[in-house]
Amino acid sequence: MARRNLRPALFFLLATSAAALDLKNAVVVAPPGLTGPEKKAAAMLVDEIARRTRIRLTVAETWSGARPAILVCRESGLGALGGNFAARLIPAVAGAEGYRIQVTDGVVLVVGNDARGTLFGVGGLLRRLRMERDAVDTPDDLAVATAPKYALRGHQLGYRPKTNSYDGWSVPVWEQYMRDLAVFGANSVELIPPRSDDDADSPHFPLPPMQMMVEMSRLADSYGLDVWIWYPAMDKDYSDPKTVEAALEEWGDVFRQLPRIDAVFVPGGDPGHTEPKYLLALLEKETEVLHRYHPKAQMWVSPQSFDQAWMDQFLGILRNQPPAWLSGVVYGPQVRMSLPQLRAAVPARYPIRHYPDITHSRSAQYPVPDWDVAYALTEGRESINPRPVDEANIFHLMQPYTIGFLAYSEGCNDDVNKMVWSSLGWDPDANVADILRDYSRYFIGERYAESFAQGLLALERDWRGPLAKNEGVPTTLSQFQAMERGASPQMRANWRFQQALYRAYYDATTRARLIAETETEAKAMAELRNAKATGALAAVTRAEEALGRASTDEAAAGWRARVFELAEALFQSIRMQLSVPRYQAISVDRGANLDTIDAPLNDRVWLRQRFAAVRQAADEAERLKIVDEIVNWTDPGPGGFYDDLGDPSMQPHLVAGLGYEKDPAFWASPLVGFGGGGAQRISWRTHAEGLFENPLRVRYQGLDRNAQYKVRVVYAGDSASMKIRLVANGAVEIHPPMAKPQPVKPIEFDIPKQATEKGELELSWTREPGLGGNGRGAQVSEIWLIKK
Repeated sequence: MARRNLRPALFFLLATSAAALDLKNAVVVAPPGLTGPEKKAAAMLVDEIARRTRIRLTVAETWSGARPAILVCRESGLGALGGNFAARLIPAVAGAEGYRIQVTDGVVLVVGNDARGTLFGVGGLLRRLRMERDAVDTPDDLAVATAPKYALRGHQLGYRPKTNSYDGWSVPVWEQYMRDLAVFGANSVELIPPRSDDDADSPHFPLPPMQMMVEMSRLADSYGLDVWIWYPAMDKDYSDPKTVEAALEEWGDVFRQLPRIDAVFVPGGDPGHTEPKYLLALLEKETEVLHRYHPKAQMWVSPQSFDQAWMDQFLGILRNQPPAWLSGVVYGPQVRMSLPQLRAAVPARYPIRHYPDITHSRSAQYPVPDWDVAYALTEGRESINPRPVDEANIFHLMQPYTIGFLAYSEGCNDDVNKMVWSSLGWDPDANVADILRDYSRYFIGERYAESFAQGLLALERDWRGPLAKNEGVPTTLSQFQAMERGASPQMRANWRFQQALYRAYYDATTRARLIAETETEAKAMAELRNAKATGALAAVTRAEEALGRASTDEAAAGWRARVFELAEALFQSIRMQLSVPRYQAISVDRGANLDTIDAPLNDRVWLRQRFAAVRQAADEAERLKIVDEIVNWTDPGPGGFYDDLGDPSMQPHLVAGLGYEKDPAFWASPLVGFGGGGAQRISWRTHAEGLFENPLRVRYQGLDRNAQYKVRVVYAGDSASMKIRLVANGAVEIHPPMAKPQPVKPIEFDIPKQATEKGELELSWTREPGLGGNGRGAQVSEIWLIKK
């Protein structure tokens, strides 16, 4: 494990329940020797206080001795201000970007270890101020000295059509968001060039992409933030010299126009698909072009989506012909080894940067564990997703192998996660609840510091376990409704408050529908069980009528209506595009979950298809056979076993592995995933899977040693083209790699008697070995072990 990037223990705070220092008449002193970013920090302090209090503090370059005052500078600048403050300063914590905040004799000192430390010192003060309408104060014995543990703390801000909100942001909105990130300790942003795996234009763009990229680089530079570029190599063949020449010209034109570039990160895939030897040869030339305009800028690369052969080639080059121009390696989604394994495999001379996906809830690097299928079908992959506890766990497991992170984001849906990562990047020992209190105090208001923080934690808990049984969901909604009733007009217009309300109302709406639709399906199934007495056609007609009667109560209908109102509010406040037809989102799976709020949560679509088959059957015997199949779908018969592997409550035979808390990327644990569509059973819309070469395993005990068994299985999932192999007891091949049946349907295979002669059986599925991509493919939805 590489630890040379880590800094020593970095934080202390001295503050008791002290009197408050009233700052509403304070002067902000910003000495003339401040750098541009330090002056920006002083302006940020004044602006952000005014935004929350209606009090605009005066700014002066010199201090007259009047109190209260806020002095913003480095220690070297204190002497010129008078007051002998340097002698009274608490000791500094050594390290770049560190700062001290101290209240002494009616003066607030914000003292940076360096220029960037001054910016973060202002951010630290803003998080600690008590700001309300016409009031601002701070504890009069506040004393803080701190420096960040991780050198790289940033987030990708992609101005491109594929995002759920960023493409609608203007320059002032981008400046405000960069300020917000800096207040919570982020020191870097990552931009995306005009050409990537995306459309060339968006109906929401206020400026053309290149012009906005220039503006964003300028903004980040004005605050002293590092500027990275995520630059995918999109052309088909970089072994062709003409393709390389065109790429050098294209990239060089981007590099030339940007006022600041600190680093370029080129993903090896997702998107892009270039053999490592050609990719690295291209990047060597691109580094030369980059240095013409930005001589100190770095070049980084990731092995994303590489198959085993390409991964071996990539690591071989780094070990045997280490490129001097390469600054480091990025660990992101779709890398076919774990982060600890990559750190061990990459030569120590190359630092590792983490590129964590904090924006997606499924089909992701770090998906929500055991997510209810109702959420997956409605709220979808890119929903508003505060996951503070999960993100902290991921951070603590992964970050020690890296120099820090620049997180993958597709919009403001992951805003809470960004602030959690930024705060932990500064102080890994920070308490998550305290981070959320800072978030709530600063962005929502002093009055809601505790209640909103607890609400965010509740939203994360609402995504845990079976939704129908989760009584916390209506409680969470009640908590947010109480805040909503007491909210000021300004707070109701606050997009962060709107996001939390949207999630609370959406979760409650989905749960109410799930309960109602589950009940109507149960009534329909009861009608079908009477088919022999009533006749199959009559039973089907009554079952179909029952399915059509699903309805929620008046309160739930009101919740649904409120979701639509909040979607409109979020489009107006922060340009969130929660619907394709209403707000011109680029696609439903890019956060437009208003369009899936009524997605079926029971099997009615599949059932109606089967009812049609009943009506088309030639005679009553055939009709009753189809009805019996529907009613007894999950029955494996005497001595048999059934697992719905995509339902965490119905996986009794699934081999669990390490579990989510130790393995949030599911390298050594089975993952519940989602896929499919159309007239499929809900059980086919979910599956369990193993990633890359990690097998998906089920284990049976207590079998009849003298019996013959067969396995019935449904291969569904989101990787229809991927072949899958089934082996018993690690040695007996039940079937070789085979294509998954399309359309999806159950298929059966005999289990050799010798495989169960000891009364036990382990079945394991793998996809084809050595492949690249996202690692998915060994996906199994349902399995019956049937005694013949």
